[in-house]
Amino acid sequence: MPEQVIVLGAGGHGKVVADAILSAGDTVLGFLDDDPDRNAVWDIPVLGPFGAWESWADRAVFVFGLGNNALRRELSGQMQVKWHTAVHPAARVGRGVVLGEGTVVLAGAVLNADAAVGSHCIINTGVIVEHDCRVGACTHISPRAVLCGTVLVGEESHIGAGAVVRNNLRVCSHTVVGAGSVVVRDITEPGTYVGVPVRRLP
Repeated sequence: MPEQVIVLGAGGHGKVVADAILSAGDTVLGFLDDDPDRNAVWDIPVLGPFGAWESWADRAVFVFGLGNNALRRELSGQMQVKWHTAVHPAARVGRGVVLGEGTVVLAGAVLNADAAVGSHCIINTGVIVEHDCRVGACTHISPRAVLCGTVLVGEESHIGAGAVVRNNLRVCSHTVVGAGSVVVRDITEPGTYVGVPVRRLP
């Protein structure tokens, strides 16, 4: 039975999430967004601000179309709703993979055997999450990033587009790894890391 979904956020990322939902055969009832200038995406209406969720809680399931990790964490803690986990049909989810509630897996992503992804994460276009990786809640893995086998990424982190994390490493919570960077050692202190290999920005 197709799910009736409301997407929180009607910007660019919300549009991509809506496309994944529709491609999987579910229905997007509408969007919620605090920007008063956003009225619709394609022919799908913006139904009100984020605070309007209570009006829809018994009629729909919800998913975030927001790239901001901290905002996803904040809103998910306030809302008493059922969460939709959106997986684009062009993604590959392997045996034993566990996806937390409200997580989004976009087109071309590959999650290999026994990987686990926490709640309200973004596994973006073309990402590779190899076997036995662990991704903490409210983390964003950006397009074409690669987590090699048995990588652990903590909560509310952001792995930038095209970044690579070598196998058997840990990246602590609240860490940003810049686009195109390469992680070859554990990251144990939160911060922003860039370069090949990465170094911490002051």
